Parts: sequence; structure tokens; C-alpha cells
Amino acid sequence: MKGGRASGGTASTRRVSLLLVVAAELAGCCAFSGPRHVGAPNDHFDGARFVNRDPTRMPEAGEMMRWAATREKGPWPSAPWLAPGPRPVERVGRGELRVTWVGHATVLVQIDGLNLLTDPIWSERATPVDGVGPSRANPAGIRFEDLPPIDAVLVSHDHYDHLDMPTLLRLGERHHPRFVVGLGNRELLEDEGLERVTELDWWDRLELGRGAAVSMVPAQHFSMRGLCDRDATLWGGYVLTTRAGSVYFAGDTGAGTHFAAIRERFGPPRLALLPIGAYQPRWVMEAMHMGPADAVEAHRVLAARTSVAVHFDTFPLADDGHGDAPAELAAVRARTGTAADSFLVPQLGFALDLP
Repeated sequence: MKGGRASGGTASTRRVSLLLVVAAELAGCCAFSGPRHVGAPNDHFDGARFVNRDPTRMPEAGEMMRWAATREKGPWPSAPWLAPGPRPVERVGRGELRVTWVGHATVLVQIDGLNLLTDPIWSERATPVDGVGPSRANPAGIRFEDLPPIDAVLVSHDHYDHLDMPTLLRLGERHHPRFVVGLGNRELLEDEGLERVTELDWWDRLELGRGAAVSMVPAQHFSMRGLCDRDATLWGGYVLTTRAGSVYFAGDTGAGTHFAAIRERFGPPRLALLPIGAYQPRWVMEAMHMGPADAVEAHRVLAARTSVAVHFDTFPLADDGHGDAPAELAAVRARTGTAADSFLVPQLGFALDLP
């Protein structure tokens, strides 16, 4: 039913789903795991694993299991109910900036004649196991066939809801874009036959042409595709610099000092794409996912001309329900005196033209 909501299932159903996921992971631990970065130690790589800029304790496996077995999820739609939006324009003109939220952290960024996608996922589920794992609350906001020519794809980290290999393979076959990933992830893509893959470390810069360049920047998160590759590859966000201004894509991140460092190095962005969802309960999610209050503070620290919310109302990854994150964002904006037109909640599949 359009707009219908489900309770999230009974406790016994949740326990059975958890056991299925755990069994699948244990059965194929290293089969799911990706390659590891090999390189010299530095301030965020100890020679074996990457670490966050700010000392942060991520939840241990046992804590995650306890949460998964006892969680109380907010309600989500029982079935997809929003139709995809209209076909985007092929390119925007000089100086123009248009963004279209496709869902989750997937955004079509069109700026100054350049077309990019962030963390593209068109798959129904974000999982390595067919039929198991979180499924979409809505279809992608743009039909894959309606995409304009894609020049570059920015992948923030290797989690399945951000590095979706089926979607990357479709993009490689149809658009032949430049794929930009963090250290250690190039081998994963190239092993699947993808070409034009560039790895970046934090603060590395890649020229894209058309007067544009992209730099990978720090984020507060972690990486993991299986049980054998925790923090083996680098996570981060990206700053796109162009003749028409800069765009900051935060990827997946908790709050941290990296926002001030990014502003210091690049200046205030014309646009910041900031995650607001998958934030409850805070004792689990705070280290890895910003909530709306964190995102408003990041918007302030960055001094972004405009921020656009992402990473919400697509996959039920945490305990916040469908609609909770944008409702909380509105409350935080009102409480802090943040103008609604400076931190926007996008409509799925419909373009925003930014000043």
C-alpha cells in the first residue's frame, strides 16, 4: 500500500535473520573479504590496518551481535512506493551546479559540464548474500537507463551499501568512467574486470579534466567486506574542485576534527553532501554515523554555502525509522537557527539547482 509501514518484524524473526547473516558470513568469511592495502606505515596506517584521524572506539563484534539480537527498529515502508524521477539533463552549463539524490549515498553531481556519481548503488539489497540483508525502501530515484554520460565515480569505502559491485560493473560497461577509490580497493575492482581505476590516499589529488580535480579527504569510519579484512582498505570522503566552486561528499562518517581540517585546506564548499541517517542507537552508531545534529554542526564548521542531506530513508541499516532523520534535521535546524534553505532535504529523483 502506498505509504504503508511495517513494524520491522517480531523478535524471533529478527533473531532468525541475524543467525542467517552470521552463518553466511562465517561460511564464507574470507571469500567475502576483499584485498588488503600493502604500504609503508603513516599517521593513519599502522602497516596492517588503517585508523581514524581521531582516536575512536568502534563497537566490538560482541556488542554488535547484542544490538542486532535486541534492537527495536523504527517503522519503514512495507514495499517500494515512489516512482523514479525524470530523466536528468545530459550536462549542465558553465558555472552551473545541479544534484539529484538517487537514494542512500548515491548522488548524481552535475557541475560545469562534468557528471559524477557518488557511492552508486542500484541493487535491491546491500549484501554479499542473495536474499539476505537490508533491502531498499524505494527504488533508485533515477532509472539506470536514464543516466547521462558518467565521467567519474567516487567510492568512499568498501561497505556493500557504498561499494556495490553489480552497479559498478554496469557503469563500467555502459559509461566507462574513471573510478576513484581509497587505498587497497583498486585490486577489488580490477579483479572484476573494471578499468580506469585510481586509488587515492587522504589528501591525494586526481585531475579529472574540464578544469576539475578530486581529492580524497579523511572521514571517521571503518572498512570491511568480510570477517577477514577489517580496516584493510581506506575509507574517506571527497572534495571536487572545479571552475564553478567545490563540492564536498562526506561519504560515511561520524563527527570529528576532519571537517575543520577540510575547510582549512579547501575553504568553504559551494555544496556539502552530508549523511544524516542510520544514526540510532547512538551507543552503536555514534562512532561511525553522524546524526542530524552532528550534520548541522558539520555544516557550520565547513561554512558550506549549501548542504544537502544524504544517507537516509533508503536502506533500514539502524534503528531510526523511515522519516526520522529528516524530521530530526528540521528540529535541529529550528533549534540552532540554521536556515532551511541552507541545509536541504532532497526529493528522491528530482534535481536541485544550487546557487
